Amino acid sequence: MSASGTETDLVTGAFSYSGSRIAELLMDSGREVRTLTNHADRDHPLRARVHALPYRFEDPDSLAASLEGIATLYNTYWVRFERGRTTFTSAVDNSRALFEAARRAGVARIVHVSIANPSTDSPLPYYRGKALVEQALAAAGVPYAIVRPTFVFGGGSDVLANNIAWILRRMPLFVVPGDGRYLVQPIHVDDLARICLQAARGRRDVILDAAGPDTMSFEELVRAIRDAVGQRTPILHAPPAAMAAFARALGLVVRDVVLTADEIRGLTAGLLTSHQPALGQISFLEWLNENGPTLGRAYANELARHFRMSETPAPS
Repeated sequence: MSASGTETDLVTGAFSYSGSRIAELLMDSGREVRTLTNHADRDHPLRARVHALPYRFEDPDSLAASLEGIATLYNTYWVRFERGRTTFTSAVDNSRALFEAARRAGVARIVHVSIANPSTDSPLPYYRGKALVEQALAAAGVPYAIVRPTFVFGGGSDVLANNIAWILRRMPLFVVPGDGRYLVQPIHVDDLARICLQAARGRRDVILDAAGPDTMSFEELVRAIRDAVGQRTPILHAPPAAMAAFARALGLVVRDVVLTADEIRGLTAGLLTSHQPALGQISFLEWLNENGPTLGRAYANELARHFRMSETPAPS
């Protein structure tokens, strides 16, 4: 609780995509927000309203001190891909350190943003790592809620939908891995943030999928984006391995990791959908019709956002 008597929550990565929307909703509800971030000096609209502290995973005492007085910890920390010393293993270890620090600091509840369909048996390191973080949270001894989004769109900072639109606007063709029939179920970032805040109000340990009301095949999603941005780009099908090679080549052009081989495998395995009732309310197709004219005008570069500012991972 702050000196003014207002309860304070901490959002890891409050200057990142989903973290910033969670922080905004918390402050709109009258709560104060603190953040842990790798980019405390980042120019961000929330910078003046959020008390920013650096991640100190290597210093348990400092990490616990940064969580003193916090009611709820909203954790968005993770890495999208490995780079240099940034690995999924280190991200799991850092998450475990964060949960232990929250326990030491007396945090009442942790709301953790995970991913749909994680598994410790997954052959995909991203999904296996996410499952290991969930295990660490369950063992931490702090009441928790785990929120598992499918893939997130909207809010002006999304990556996947925006960059699909960018490719459709600028490239002579669009490559769909496999048959394109595997399902996706997009969740709007506002719905994700709302679900996280609702999950914080409970007392039981819960696991919730965060998925939107629209379920479609990936090819249907690409065609819907193509129509919304007013393009006629040919859509070709290719084996996932060929798609991975195409993504690497495009990455050299835009100086980014466009799509990893594991992300392609997760996509084609249908992991971007939920088997629970949809908690999201915002329709992807309706949002697309409203935002198509501006979607994909600029490329959303993950490396520029995170790794070129710091060689320590930023929240996903």
